[in-house]
Amino acid sequence: VQLQASGGGLVQPGGFLRLSCAASGILGATTLGWYRQAPGRQREFIASVTSGGITDYAGSVEGRFIVSRHNGKNTLDLQMNSLQPEDTGVYFCRARRAVRPVYTAWGQGTLVTVSS
Repeated sequence: VQLQASGGGLVQPGGFLRLSCAASGILGATTLGWYRQAPGRQREFIASVTSGGITDYAGSVEGRFIVSRHNGKNTLDLQMNSLQPEDTGVYFCRARRAVRPVYTAWGQGTLVTVSS
């Protein structure tokens, strides 16, 4: 399984950004998700979507971020609106399959900086 995240950059508070993750080698029943690691902090869950389209969000981003998945293209997007400085961090995409064969794979991360 390989994951390639892109779309990070510098944005002003209140702005928006769209991240994308291209996944290859994933099997059915794989959940794709986004995680964030802020400077000096542990990696935290942001949003995910199952292969069946069920979405889940962290409370801190619900209502501002939208996660979407395109199964035919094996891509995962994260539309981030109303960005705030606390959204700054490296964003990673993750693929996880909880049935055999079980696996967890991470992409390399893309940096998002929210600053004026």
